[in-house]
Amino acid sequence: MEQVTLFDDPAYRGSLLPFTFTRPVAEIRVGILKIREKWEKYLDATAGFMTLDYLQEKFPPLANSRLFINGGLCPDQGLVTAIKTLEKGEYLYKDNILLAAFPEDPSSFSMDTAKEKGALKTYEGEITLIHRNWHIFQFNALELRKDFVLLTTNRTSAGINDSHTIAYNPAMIFVEEGAKIRAAVLNAEDGPIYIGKNAEVQEGALIKGPFALCEGSTVNMGGKMRGDSTIGPFSKVGGEVSNSVIFGYSNKGHDGFIGNTVIGEWCNFGADTNISNLKNNYAPVKVWDYTKGSFVNTGLQFCGLMMGDHSKTGINTMFNTGTVVGVGANVFGAGFPRTFVPSFSWGGEGRSTFQMDKFEETAAKVMERRGVALDQKEKSILDKVFDLTKAYRIWDKEV
Repeated sequence: MEQVTLFDDPAYRGSLLPFTFTRPVAEIRVGILKIREKWEKYLDATAGFMTLDYLQEKFPPLANSRLFINGGLCPDQGLVTAIKTLEKGEYLYKDNILLAAFPEDPSSFSMDTAKEKGALKTYEGEITLIHRNWHIFQFNALELRKDFVLLTTNRTSAGINDSHTIAYNPAMIFVEEGAKIRAAVLNAEDGPIYIGKNAEVQEGALIKGPFALCEGSTVNMGGKMRGDSTIGPFSKVGGEVSNSVIFGYSNKGHDGFIGNTVIGEWCNFGADTNISNLKNNYAPVKVWDYTKGSFVNTGLQFCGLMMGDHSKTGINTMFNTGTVVGVGANVFGAGFPRTFVPSFSWGGEGRSTFQMDKFEETAAKVMERRGVALDQKEKSILDKVFDLTKAYRIWDKEV
């Protein structure tokens, strides 16, 4: 099997925070699959990573890889063909963005020297490059459709074996083995619906495609899934969800609305948590940009919440349009939190810090419920993120 390295482009990695605090760019889920999983299927390959040092133990490189691909680049057949025809010493670009490289000496590959050392080729096709955090939900419907074809072509769905479930356009609904669907409505007239292995759609759920419910996940009773959304593996979701991506191992099990939102892993939403995704004056939404240390204009009219791994909300939490919450935050209290909540904040106004010993105690319990251990690799990453984000917790300096 071929080996490929997916590299973090330093020009864009910071714009994908807070999600890239805890993972390489290629481990972002958009559509049904993570970007890495897409490339592995398209190329019939095993993928490794070129990322920041503190992430490499959990996300290691591959010693014998000769092909390098931009980790934010989503594959399609045109790109795969162009990359497979690269010869040794050639580098594939589009609009000054390095897409892929087949260097003469893989051990010395560097983004900084790519143009000096290689023969440049230009890719003429269209690309989907995830290089802003809001791109994850913005391009999710497109990637859902592509991943649906990738995963289901020449395969037979397990089907819906429930007489009380209504399916519209059933040819575009694919159900994996072990999935359970009861008294639900699945409408795939506007896009495909993918129900993963051992997933569950409970009574009264309404699902509109394109939509993906990944392995072991649940749509709770009466949940309203409004399309363009992905619920990653081993998650629970209820209430109303629109054009949102949950990476996995996270719970939004109760009533409340999320829209145009991205949620990392190991997050939990208290009952009736609600997110605004549209400003009252219909103006474009601004979000916090870690690389600039300020808010930037997304150019989008609809943009909700970006929440990093291991963050939580208390009951009745309300988020303003375009809020960014870092890693390991515990958000609660009256009123709206600020539109930038630093990592390891405690409370909505962020006047105290979620200390690492208490945080790790909670994280270990949360992960244990899913049969996953908070191991040393994960602890080391979270300790590093805690240090990297100290400057944002300005209240610690005021003591």
